[in-house]
Amino acid sequence: MFSLQTIFGKGDKFYGLLEQSAEAARESAKALHDLVTRKDHAPVMAAFAAARAREKALAGQISEELVNTFVTALDREDIEALNSALYKIPKTIEKFAERYEIVSGRLTDVDFAARALVLERATAVVSEMIGELRRGLRIDPVKKLQDRLQTLESEGDRMLLSPYRTLYVEGNDAMRAMLAKDLFELIEKAIDKCRDVGNIVYSIVLKNS
Repeated sequence: MFSLQTIFGKGDKFYGLLEQSAEAARESAKALHDLVTRKDHAPVMAAFAAARAREKALAGQISEELVNTFVTALDREDIEALNSALYKIPKTIEKFAERYEIVSGRLTDVDFAARALVLERATAVVSEMIGELRRGLRIDPVKKLQDRLQTLESEGDRMLLSPYRTLYVEGNDAMRAMLAKDLFELIEKAIDKCRDVGNIVYSIVLKNS
């Protein structure tokens, strides 16, 4: 006969799975920063592949556990929303990496590093926010992390505009400008995905406070 503690303990596994998923997203963001700052892309692309495979496996495991687990630590719809939102971060980052590998030769003097660093910091905040879920859904620390995430998103928005003067107004290569714009917007999209995770975590804490 199972005790209630045993049953509820099985639901706690989702904290660990979500934390691993957030860490995989953080690893992808770090690999992106390495990709745009290092000349040797081969080991970096291998890191992308490993992080992406790990994220896919974790997303599938979370979905499977939701089917097989009677009692969950959080509401099922909240776990599903977090699982989906976390999955989209490395997925978007991988799109950047694939396209960057193809066109980087034409964009050697375009600086992606600063934006990539903002993204890396955003994924670090996401990882902290996911970690807060198992600490009792405390609103104050989660609100502070949410504010940090919004500040990073605003910084990313501002930085998105700064290179356009050089690329569009002062430049004379329309194709190069479009390629750079596409990559800048993918980084911004990944930062937005981090914001989405933060919003879900904050709404969970508010709902349970």
